[in-house]
Amino acid sequence: MQWKIDASEIIPPLGFQASGIHSGIKESDLDLALIFSETPSIGAALFTENSFKAAPVQISQKHLIQNNGVVRAIIVNSGNANACTGKTGLTTALRMTEIAAQLLNISREQVLVCSTGVIGVPLPLDPIVTNSDYLKQQLSPSGFQTAAQAILTTDTGRKVCSAISNIKGKQIRISGITKGAGMIHPQMATTLAFIVTDISITQKLLYKALNEACRLSYNSISVDGDTSTNDTLAIIANGASNSPLVDNEGEHYKNFLEGLTQVCQSLAHQIARDGEGARKFLTIKVVGASSETNATIIARKVSNSLLVKTALAGEDANWGRILMAIGNSGVNFNSQGVSVFIGDIQVCKNGEGVPFDERKAKMILQKKEIDVTIQFNDGNASAHFWTCDLTKKYIDINAYYRT
Repeated sequence: MQWKIDASEIIPPLGFQASGIHSGIKESDLDLALIFSETPSIGAALFTENSFKAAPVQISQKHLIQNNGVVRAIIVNSGNANACTGKTGLTTALRMTEIAAQLLNISREQVLVCSTGVIGVPLPLDPIVTNSDYLKQQLSPSGFQTAAQAILTTDTGRKVCSAISNIKGKQIRISGITKGAGMIHPQMATTLAFIVTDISITQKLLYKALNEACRLSYNSISVDGDTSTNDTLAIIANGASNSPLVDNEGEHYKNFLEGLTQVCQSLAHQIARDGEGARKFLTIKVVGASSETNATIIARKVSNSLLVKTALAGEDANWGRILMAIGNSGVNFNSQGVSVFIGDIQVCKNGEGVPFDERKAKMILQKKEIDVTIQFNDGNASAHFWTCDLTKKYIDINAYYRT
């Protein structure tokens, strides 16, 4: 089963509506979004591993457990994270689910809530209450475009992706929106991301597929090594396509997983490309490692190295920084069997530098997309990580953050 991927627009799955409006949480720009399944649906979500979990994360986790994974809606605000705000924050997050539930005539336990923005500032409820009717009025299948805009903070633009395929003659759609440019690090979920699909699938397999797709996408990107208090990756499936129920890990499940992974990877790559102040998109490939776990650890370490990221920002083929990061990974490997390639140029062989064309290397490093391949002789395992360079603009953005 082939999936047609479109990363330029949202093709809404059947039975879903969304909206995005300006409520006044931000001084300007859209700041409040709503996603709704018109028919009964199930959901699954992955959340931040940060110990300071924001109030919306705590409420959403509770609702998923209380309602056995039945999810009909997600309400999201940007401009304020409602994190580290104590009991007041929990009350506000719960009230947001009640507002959405009343608008949509469903129970509050069927609503997930998410927030993003400044940490430690109480989230005002008045703008949400005052504009709730308008938020509902704007619901439509085409509303995912405004919803994608309403969840942004320091992002430079919307991040969307859709996938279409068929199961036994029934067209299946998977569509997602995401936000993220800073506080990006693989500890799940790294960002806010919302995916909807009209496939018929059990909640158990939906959760399993989300975990696996996340491992190969959102948990394989890094911008700055920091994980937010609010990170959430959520998916809703409503079966509106009338496709056969996916209730085992057979062919249809594998096909769905492939489509979901491609959507998640596209969204995750868009985050890495839009890293705060970033100019370059980097793919770190590790091959020949002793295990996938070790390959992933090494790729993550190189991706998070500030010295590697700044060298690439300066378009400097400083392969010694890459070896330094590998050596600090904590993984046991044969150091005399390590080779490094920047693009198609080998800059290190058997743990030592080799002569290479500096001008050609400079030309490769001037590109917006760069591949760095790290080759071991310890086995057959591999891993990919996606990251970006680190520039002075990252400091400028984060030295005075008010979004």
